[in-house]
Amino acid sequence: MGNIAIDGPAGAGKSTIAKIVAKKKGYIYVDTGAMYRAMALYMIREGIEATETDKIESACDKADISIKYENDEQVVTLNGENVNGLIRTEEVSNMASATSVNGKVREKLVALQQKLAKETDVVMDGRDIGTVVLPDAPCKIYLTASDDVRAKRRFDELTAKGVECDLNEIKKDIIERDCRDMNRAISPLKRAEDAVFLDSSNLTVDEVVNKIIEIAG
Repeated sequence: MGNIAIDGPAGAGKSTIAKIVAKKKGYIYVDTGAMYRAMALYMIREGIEATETDKIESACDKADISIKYENDEQVVTLNGENVNGLIRTEEVSNMASATSVNGKVREKLVALQQKLAKETDVVMDGRDIGTVVLPDAPCKIYLTASDDVRAKRRFDELTAKGVECDLNEIKKDIIERDCRDMNRAISPLKRAEDAVFLDSSNLTVDEVVNKIIEIAG
């Protein structure tokens, strides 16, 4: 399979780039975050609390989560049901945040992501795609940008939505998140040895997309 793995820190533009690359290549973009949300929805439906680690670990094996495309739209399925309209609530977000750090949940979802990548060509982005999820992907990219550029992108994004924010605070948050991501015990953020380093600080979205497509061949 001609899978493409894109890793990098927060605010590097991974998801935006990955979606465009997938569309141009005719691959499936795997939204790993949506898969964690679907798992969280399953836990909520089972009446499991975020603090009930044992129950989360025994229940996660019963959830079959996948991603497919219908009418050019990404559809996230939970045990065969389209759950697109159910996984963006605050309750699901909070549960996803709590369950995604669980080693058993990550193990289960990594296995499902690997299954998808064996069945079709995918573009996947995250923190540990090239190192853990798709270590054999023929194309691996480590996409990053300077702290200042990433903070400004986030600032512009929030301002466009009418959210009041402070650029310096955003930069501080990004640096702290990088530190957490790079030092976490399970699947820390790091560049795979065979990943191509791509700094997008001074590149447009189109330039980054074209470079990745060129690297992927």
